[in-house]
Amino acid sequence: MGFYQLIKTQKLPATLIEIWDFISAPANLKEITPKHMGFIVTGNTGEGKMYEGMIITYKVSPLLGIKLNWVTEITHVKDFEYFVDEQRIGPYSMWHHQHKIEVIEGGVLMTDIVSYKPPMGILGTLANSLIIKNQLAQIFDYRTLALEKRFGKYRS
Repeated sequence: MGFYQLIKTQKLPATLIEIWDFISAPANLKEITPKHMGFIVTGNTGEGKMYEGMIITYKVSPLLGIKLNWVTEITHVKDFEYFVDEQRIGPYSMWHHQHKIEVIEGGVLMTDIVSYKPPMGILGTLANSLIIKNQLAQIFDYRTLALEKRFGKYRS
């Protein structure tokens, strides 16, 4: 039924290389995910960087402590500009997440565009209104603080 997008931006006082090196390493995902979600990368923690076709597996507890398997594929990568992850197995009917970065005065602008469709038709639409959209916003709010803790707060 419902199709939704969440768009978040964040400015960080760091270099393009610093931000890219951090966000393109799957092992760093846990650091920017709220602890209560029980997020664990279980496969392809990526001793190296992301590449097109990379499959990454996780365990996550998005609701009521219920552990779910989540599998994403990195479908597009343009070094130091963007990458896209798409869900292959997980809680959504569709999940497409664009991670974009660009140089701005004094640092880097990160833009995340999450396009998603909850499962279960009208029930998923209701769940989005009551739970999912708020939970996604909270996850990105946590991520904003975690990245500020790591790289500092942007001063314009």
